[in-house]
Amino acid sequence: MKKEPTPHSHPLLSDVSKIREDFPALHQEVHGRPLVYLDNAATTQKPRAVLDALRHYYEHDNANVHRGLHTLAERATEDFENARTVVARFINAPETEEVIFTRGTTESLNLLAHSFGHTFFKEGDEIIISEMEHHSNIVPWFLLRDRLAVKVLFWPVETDGTLDLNKLETLISDKTRLISVSHMSNVLGTHNPIKQIVEIARRRNIPVAVDAAQSVPSMPVDVQELGCDFLAFSAHKMGGPTGIGALWGRRSLLEKMIPYMGGGEMIAHVNTSGASWAELPHKFEAGTPNIAGAIGFAAAVRYVQERGMQNIHDYEQILTSALLEKMRLLPGLTIFGPLQERGPAISFKLEGIHPFDLTQFLDQLGIAIRVGHHCAEPLMNKLGVSATTRVSLYYYNTMAEVDYFISALERARSFF
Repeated sequence: MKKEPTPHSHPLLSDVSKIREDFPALHQEVHGRPLVYLDNAATTQKPRAVLDALRHYYEHDNANVHRGLHTLAERATEDFENARTVVARFINAPETEEVIFTRGTTESLNLLAHSFGHTFFKEGDEIIISEMEHHSNIVPWFLLRDRLAVKVLFWPVETDGTLDLNKLETLISDKTRLISVSHMSNVLGTHNPIKQIVEIARRRNIPVAVDAAQSVPSMPVDVQELGCDFLAFSAHKMGGPTGIGALWGRRSLLEKMIPYMGGGEMIAHVNTSGASWAELPHKFEAGTPNIAGAIGFAAAVRYVQERGMQNIHDYEQILTSALLEKMRLLPGLTIFGPLQERGPAISFKLEGIHPFDLTQFLDQLGIAIRVGHHCAEPLMNKLGVSATTRVSLYYYNTMAEVDYFISALERARSFF
């Protein structure tokens, strides 16, 4: 059995102060107090390595890619495609060309819904998604439903915040064309059993798509080990720039799918009678891409790889376990989702305090957290709440920040 890391033995613990020095935004005051940034499920702060990579591109290599023969264009193209290789290796993609750069998880899933949907779905066909999905893995399928009259089936969430695999079996039919599910819930922190879901789907030859926006930044993710057919994730949730992400898909499926957008770069030839498409991945990358973003994405990947994804996961688990244990001791506090085998995003409510009032109170103490429905209204409806407060950790957070957050909650209870 693998020995669980302890707070006193984990390698990141002694380095966290040094790691924090790499993140300029963490060293500021909010309302006269040191910033305690606990909104990492929404977006993460950026290390200097990423900021330097962005600056270097714009100061030295700013040119369009794939189009020019001059030196700057060649350097930009080389760095852009090298970034694709870095990202592909990060998730252990079988082929670099299977990685498509997008604006982030949301565009990745919209691309999937449009291109996969219009290629493989027909009227009456079904897609299965879960009740805990982010809107970006719900609304695109509603749009497909409205265009093609397909059916969107919801896999119910259990009272403990998990998914029952037996209920998935009952939802699958001969008309199921895709199962699309989050790897880690952005509200509940639930780790969904992707490998088991894939095993069930494989028996019926049904592809599986994974929203990995929350999991890729916080744990090792290997698409070949998971066995899924598509994986969507964003750079900004792992220290990278906003406006850049990726969709990985199996070549056998991507080659059959129609393009998502038309324009430059994605064509092989165009004449007055029609067009033919470029090879992967450019078939799905119309127009000038976010070149600097891709380069910054690669810098973020290199940064977390240097710290070790398993180290990051283990350290976050230490922080999350400690935070959960302390939160459970607070009278009137309800935690949504499982208490074990979960990620570092924790949604909760504190009896007698509106989530928006609590969030504003904590902001005055320098603590940044999230409030609202977290782009998961079907899940909020299932939980019977209109909004929750969410605290989310990352590997640059500290045990001292956990303790400060708990003391702030205690102050809030006394104040309200």
